[in-house]
Amino acid sequence: MTKVVILAEKPSQAKAYAEAFSVQTKTKTHIQLKPDPIFPEGATITWGVGHLVELKEPQDYRKEWKKWKLEELPIVPEIFQEKVAKGKWEQFQAVKRLFKQADVIVNAADVDREGSNIFYSIYKLTGVKKPVKRLWINSLEKDEVREGFRQLQNNEKDRRMFEEAKARQISDWLVGMNASRLFTLHLQKKGFGSHLSIGRVQSPTVYLIYQRHKEIEQFVPEPFYQIEGLFQAEKGSYKGLAKIKEKDKAKVQALMKEHNLKEDTYRGTVRKVEKKEKRIRSPKLHSLSTLQSVANRMWKYPPAKVLKIAQQLYEKKLLSYPRTDCNFITMGEFNYLVKKVDDYQQVLGTSFTPATLKPDKRYVNGAKVEEHYAIIPTRTTPTAKKLEGLSREERNIYNEVLAVTLGMFHRNHVYEETKIHTDVHGLVFFSTGKREVDAGWKELFPKQKRKEEMLPEVKEGEEPEAEVHIKESMTQPPKPYTEGQLITMMKTAGKTVEDEGDVEILKEVEGLGTEATRSGIIETIKKQNYISVTKNNVAITDKGIMLCEAIEGTLLSSPSMTAKWEAYLRKIGEGEGSKQTFIDNTEKFIRKLMKEAPSSLEKVQLRDIGERKKKWNEPIVTCPSCKTGAIVDRYKFYACSGYKDGCNVTFPKRLAGKTLTENMIKTLCEKKKTKVLKGFKSKNKKTFSTALTLDEDYNIKFDFGVPAKNKTK
Repeated sequence: MTKVVILAEKPSQAKAYAEAFSVQTKTKTHIQLKPDPIFPEGATITWGVGHLVELKEPQDYRKEWKKWKLEELPIVPEIFQEKVAKGKWEQFQAVKRLFKQADVIVNAADVDREGSNIFYSIYKLTGVKKPVKRLWINSLEKDEVREGFRQLQNNEKDRRMFEEAKARQISDWLVGMNASRLFTLHLQKKGFGSHLSIGRVQSPTVYLIYQRHKEIEQFVPEPFYQIEGLFQAEKGSYKGLAKIKEKDKAKVQALMKEHNLKEDTYRGTVRKVEKKEKRIRSPKLHSLSTLQSVANRMWKYPPAKVLKIAQQLYEKKLLSYPRTDCNFITMGEFNYLVKKVDDYQQVLGTSFTPATLKPDKRYVNGAKVEEHYAIIPTRTTPTAKKLEGLSREERNIYNEVLAVTLGMFHRNHVYEETKIHTDVHGLVFFSTGKREVDAGWKELFPKQKRKEEMLPEVKEGEEPEAEVHIKESMTQPPKPYTEGQLITMMKTAGKTVEDEGDVEILKEVEGLGTEATRSGIIETIKKQNYISVTKNNVAITDKGIMLCEAIEGTLLSSPSMTAKWEAYLRKIGEGEGSKQTFIDNTEKFIRKLMKEAPSSLEKVQLRDIGERKKKWNEPIVTCPSCKTGAIVDRYKFYACSGYKDGCNVTFPKRLAGKTLTENMIKTLCEKKKTKVLKGFKSKNKKTFSTALTLDEDYNIKFDFGVPAKNKTK
């Protein structure tokens, strides 16, 4: 009898797997499946709760690493170890017990690098050594789930992806733990009263936003001059520009003089009228990046929200796996999509006769599909009731994916481009206009205001009246990034993108982060208060400017360097790179950073970043022990300013889940007792109230004996 244990990444995923089989029993920690042709002896599905296992903190290796001290840097453990995440011990023990009973373990976490990392981190910490198989699916539909379990893969590719993800995780830990302390401690010597969080990917991302900020800030508008003609033809008026654009007005005036022109009215001659029919093919299928960019442009959704919505639609079995960087599908997907064209049209509320039902390599190319294909609708056609149950945001994202997918079968968008060449005294003016001939695939999308630049009908040889003048314009500064453009900026590592609204731009380039992590990085730098977003425009904050001034000149400010790191990480996943080599190089990078930091920090201007109202090391209260020093805020804890003279009194910043304020510490030091305080949390997450007291050794203790009516004032 073969015991199969399946590990899902989270309970909702486990539930989706179980729905493809018959359930025997359900418990708080696992689901038991009945015998089935795929699992003749049944199987057990258990799950993580996100990350059950995490890397240990510095103080878990050495107690000296708990306090932030320059002399303790760099923090580089000899062997990186992991521990069960806080509050997840019970589930970990359940998984460990089931793994021990198993003959075969199936990794059924998300089919990406992070899913591999989650599974193997848990698997390794359990100490169990059993054969491992990999579930590899792109949809949670019943048929696809069953087929995936019927054709479980070996774990060779899975292990490589784990090596890549672990290299990334350890490297990020090393940079975060060391660089954050290094720069913060140096700045605190200058009087900085807060801290900087520094990351391998987040810091260069902030730096790119800072560069755009500087471009805008330093931009000086300059006038430029052109020669414009306003023409009145028999059937309408139009404008044209001569082929000159100069900052020096004298050069434009010289050209006017050369053609015996002044700012006046003349008779022109239409020398040429060109009309060309142009066709635009429907957009490529969506990757996560393109979906995030479009949704941000259309509805101002932040990238993290788009990923969350797409994940919800995946779990509702309406969309395929969302964390994909691919814009192609294989023939397998095309074969079911082509059969459902009519059904999808009905769901979208549209009707058209397909222009083609044959696969096109622009969309269908198995050679371009690696781990996951593009984001497309699943075979499941939602009922009217299911559609009504979708939120507005879910419906918008679903319809966008549906429209892009149907675009494969629709007609090209066709427009006519007209160019008129109008001669005035030998100087040719050029005019361009567009007219829509067939909306084609564009009719599938919400109607946007499309301004047609129509030109009147004119004939060659016609002589319109021409009013000629010098047109003065001003150069415009670059625009701030939108949140959607941040995704593009990260993917292209800051390279200039001419048409940021065009999904075609997202080619395979070395970028910052991965498809799955970029939106999370943007959320992180928002939470760190490095950037702010107002009406979808991204601005750098004073804290962000301080960070960028601090890292300027170091490798942390180099997007191209970070992009090369990402390229090497991908090599690890492909079996062509070494995890240890990457970690060793990260360590060398940190040691180099330690040498660079002092000089790079000299030019940093301290700013009031609004995170603290008082200056660093400002006394809160006289130390109750030595009576000569003062208790001061040391960022992560409170301590006596006389620590160099041997006074080792310290107080925590947080106690049982509650932040201890300066006023509480002052009361404790002066009166040895506080009033009854609310909001403490026990280990089982229950809240409780208690007074705090200070014992003879200056340790804070709970005092449950103080009745609420006798609260100390």
